[in-house]
Amino acid sequence: MIGPYVLPDDVFDALAAGAGGRPAVLLLLRARRSRNLLLLRRALDGPCGRAVEPAADLLAGVERVAPEAARPVIDGPAFGTWAARTLRDCPAHHRGGCAGRDLAALAVLAAVRAARPARVTVPVREGRLRLPGLGTVTGLGETPEALVVVEAPAGAEGAPGTSAGSCRVSVLTAAGERVLPRDPSRPGHGWQPVAVLDARHRGLTLRLPLETAAPELPALETASAGPAAWQDLLRQAWELLVDNHPRRAEELAAGLNGIVPLPAPARGVASATSRHAFGTVLTSWPADPERLALTLLHEFQHSKLSALTDLVTLYESGGRPRLYAPWRPDPRPPGGLLQGIYAHLGDLAFWQERSGSRHGPAQADAAWRLAQTRAHVERGLTEAASHVRLTALGTRFLERLARTVRDGDREGTGAGGGSGGERLARAVARVQAGDEAVWRLRWAAADDAGTERLAALWRAGRPAGPLPAEDVRAATGAVAGPGPEFGRWAARQRGAERARPAREAADAVLAAPDRAQGWAELASAAAEEDRPGADVLRTRTELVRDLCVRLTARQPATPPGTAPPRPPDPLALAAWLTDPAAEDGQKTGVSMSQNARSPLAKTSATG
Repeated sequence: MIGPYVLPDDVFDALAAGAGGRPAVLLLLRARRSRNLLLLRRALDGPCGRAVEPAADLLAGVERVAPEAARPVIDGPAFGTWAARTLRDCPAHHRGGCAGRDLAALAVLAAVRAARPARVTVPVREGRLRLPGLGTVTGLGETPEALVVVEAPAGAEGAPGTSAGSCRVSVLTAAGERVLPRDPSRPGHGWQPVAVLDARHRGLTLRLPLETAAPELPALETASAGPAAWQDLLRQAWELLVDNHPRRAEELAAGLNGIVPLPAPARGVASATSRHAFGTVLTSWPADPERLALTLLHEFQHSKLSALTDLVTLYESGGRPRLYAPWRPDPRPPGGLLQGIYAHLGDLAFWQERSGSRHGPAQADAAWRLAQTRAHVERGLTEAASHVRLTALGTRFLERLARTVRDGDREGTGAGGGSGGERLARAVARVQAGDEAVWRLRWAAADDAGTERLAALWRAGRPAGPLPAEDVRAATGAVAGPGPEFGRWAARQRGAERARPAREAADAVLAAPDRAQGWAELASAAAEEDRPGADVLRTRTELVRDLCVRLTARQPATPPGTAPPRPPDPLALAAWLTDPAAEDGQKTGVSMSQNARSPLAKTSATG
């Protein structure tokens, strides 16, 4: 039913805390269903309406006699993405190739599940006819479309307990007729079914189609890891989730509706969520149950926040358009930053449990990931609070989220107390400081005129004054990470007692100012030693680097017989930029204090 939705305060706060529980997920699911129906109405009223109408009539007919058959289609992986594409970008609707026609492929599933006779024309692309939730007909040649005919036994329509196997489904093209297997879940000649994965543990059941037939989603065949392998992996992951995260498992059982297999990346696991496909997880083969469990938790957080933002506004336009997110190599828009923060709450809960239940090297790895995830979320919260124009609800949302992070911190990191926990905190802080410095060198650019002004003030021994404006460039195309050199350095930090001495790191930067890794080491060392200017070295790395290069390139001529002047010291420059009121930053205004704060304080330093 389409209707207004009111989000109770306690449900909003529970969602902001990271979970929400089954009732909250069911409310979001109902609201998203209404949204999808409204999008269908808009599609019918728009330029694609004629192409949409036959399938919409079929769905409406099914909904009248068997709503339980229509509902999974409207809630399913492909409906929202179909509606979004049809309404947003359908350049072909005047030429007969309208995206609205793809609704027919979704309506077939509803007709089959309701045993409702139907005749619908479905587009064929590259010789394949994809029927979401059912499967893919292959080998159809160059034909642009096919007629799908659903025939059901007399009296079966809408009857409780009707199964897909009670229908005869045939595909007619100019080349002839293709009849699907009576049980469409079984493979047949030219037929690749959508497998349904089933996991049960302690009274909780998770049933998910391994969706390989949705036209709007980037599905692929599962030859590298077939349905049996996915079934076994999901069973183990589900047991892990139910045993260790029972409340979140209840959420997943209520809201997840499909897994879309993705191609495997060169390294690791690729996963994603479409904001238009509530409850659908896109992921490459995770290889082990723990990784699949973590992926389900992480991606479902994205779905929850996407559905929540259908109901409330968390931020307004006008803040910085491109922001730093420590878990991503590229700049993120405000909404992307908030999505990342929220998704990492699922990771935080996962690693909190793992770090407390594992032993030996596995426990150490979980403790590292927990501390790193917490540092990422804390830094993301600071970035959002500083640069996103939050609404009152957005501020309340982030405050409740931050409380969850603080409460988890009080429960312990799993690393143990004393020097072991401090060492872990220092190592994570080093890596995060270095990562941010490298990110800024890659994406941020200081204003040339402003940097030249600072150079003149430095030479004159005057205070720096306000720092010049910055510009974070937009990412285009595929974006890789910070590179293997940084990766090797970051890996070494896990076993390092402390950072490279800041003085040594500064000298290395002077010798090679264009080497990003040197600036990463300097930023992390300055933060660990609590040097004046450490925050500037981390959050305005590009400015310090550009100023250092500019001053070095314009050194005054050296009189004969005198030693050449030293290049400007980046530690002194950073301290001078931090203290714009100092009267003589170049000569005396730089403190080289080596006093260090508690390493745990540096873990949450925001830069």
